[in-house]
Amino acid sequence: MKVTYGRGYVYSLQYHIVWCVKYRRKILTPDIEVSLMAIIHKIAKDNDFEILEANTDKDHIHLLISCSPQHYIPNIMKALKGVSARLLMKEHGDFLKQKLLRGHLWNPSYFVATVSENTEDQIREYIERQKEK
Repeated sequence: MKVTYGRGYVYSLQYHIVWCVKYRRKILTPDIEVSLMAIIHKIAKDNDFEILEANTDKDHIHLLISCSPQHYIPNIMKALKGVSARLLMKEHGDFLKQKLLRGHLWNPSYFVATVSENTEDQIREYIERQKEK
């Protein structure tokens, strides 16, 4: 685990985050996944947190992120889900709108768990294996 030194504090914060497509529709095709990953990495860069691992299955996404203590998880989720939905609808709107009701891409809920240095490798392996089920 990477330890980061700030002014007056030292931290290592990692989170495993999962969220699903609305109604668990299996719409994360390879084309959409490529767009989604590019969007998510841009959001992370713009909001000053790091994507350590990312993978999708057809109806959900897993991320392992690292961020500072100043980050607020609900704000990170709002950025990830809101911006990605807007940009994916712009890029793949015709396909997505026919698969989704009322144009909502993401389920409003999400899962988040802290990751320790003891579990980081297990979480990374779990995320990498998402498509193998």
